[in-house]
Amino acid sequence: MSLRHSLISIACASALAASPAWAGPAEIDTAVASDYDAHLEELFIHFHRNPELSFLEVETAARMAEELRAAGVEVTEGVGGTGVVGILRNGDGPLILLRADMDGLPVQEASGLPYASEVVQTGTDGEDYHVMHACGHDVHITSMVGTARLLASIRDEWSGTVMFVVQPAEERLGGASAMLEDGLYDRFGRPDYALAFHVASGMPIGTVSASEGIQASSSDNVDIMVPGIGTHGASPHLGRDPVLVASQIVVALQAIDSREIMPLAPVVVTVGAFHAGTKHNIISDRADLQLTVRSNDDSVREQTIAAIERIAVNTGRAAGLPEDKLPVVTVGPGTPVTRNDPALAQRLNGVMARTFGADAVLPFAQTNMAGEDFAYFVTPDKGVPGYYFAVGGASPEILEAARNGGPPVPGHHSPLFKVDPRGSITTGTQAMIAAVLDLAPPQ
Repeated sequence: MSLRHSLISIACASALAASPAWAGPAEIDTAVASDYDAHLEELFIHFHRNPELSFLEVETAARMAEELRAAGVEVTEGVGGTGVVGILRNGDGPLILLRADMDGLPVQEASGLPYASEVVQTGTDGEDYHVMHACGHDVHITSMVGTARLLASIRDEWSGTVMFVVQPAEERLGGASAMLEDGLYDRFGRPDYALAFHVASGMPIGTVSASEGIQASSSDNVDIMVPGIGTHGASPHLGRDPVLVASQIVVALQAIDSREIMPLAPVVVTVGAFHAGTKHNIISDRADLQLTVRSNDDSVREQTIAAIERIAVNTGRAAGLPEDKLPVVTVGPGTPVTRNDPALAQRLNGVMARTFGADAVLPFAQTNMAGEDFAYFVTPDKGVPGYYFAVGGASPEILEAARNGGPPVPGHHSPLFKVDPRGSITTGTQAMIAAVLDLAPPQ
């Protein structure tokens, strides 16, 4: 079937009736825009209204499986928990992994959108949480459906196999590892390439950006349990106050970056939660700290975590805690640095420039130390070249208003978070299709 007839069949794009078979980026643009109007917009609204927490994405996974099957993709559910894997075979050629994360966040939405989430869900800890797509994962999975629908309809334009990975629990940095531990590469094949994108709320729609090296920092969750010896608040000399010990730990941790790590090596140690006590006049017997640790180098990552443990344990000793009541440091789920394969990134950045225009490919600049567990799919031991890129999500009106003193563009994980769905979904879909067509040309 020619691309012209395929486009008509998936999007009723009558305007293309006189088009030649393959006209390049402009025809991709037209096809994706038509499919957005016909199908993807409604799908995005559904996903945004119905977010689910990490490892609890049961309905989201089921809908993704349904959409991929409808596009002609072979689907396997329950990979790594709620993960979904779709395989689209199209003759000889490379195996290309396309990944989209699907979990929401425990945030109560205040975006003002007419399709804002009102979902409350019981988490894996048994507590109830408001849930919101406050990081754009609804954009990612909607775009994946659009990519699958179009690739399935233009089989004459490429050759190979596409693996669609619908990943759970990116926000908890556990979903990629869970899918790999469940035999993702053993069961479905080791990819020749792995690709993913993330919508960026502060980037203009229609733009993309990717590094030819580090794209995202490592990220580790660290918990510190600080024991104490409880007593009356009026008799502190009879106990050991864990609030004081934990406070000293918090302050001491700030010296890791400034006095232990080489000044040109970035690292962040943030104490995000401090929990202790129940009443004004009771010195409790425990305090708990929750930390996030970020770096751009594996050795710095290891050095920082070791320093956290040393500081916590020895601050307890200095406070006079007995050896059986010293602070306990637990390193939870994390992810290594996300590095793009330089040769692949250079190649696909060129594809993006040809697809969207050179001005639409923004120079990559790391403006924060966000982490991303896509890194597990492309760690050096996997031998899979990776390309992870950003897609703009901010409309010109939003950016112009912010520049003129209006409301700032809401950041990721904010209850105010929102992006331009049409601009971000169509750009992400075009980018993925263009990449596949370049990496897997017809045989």
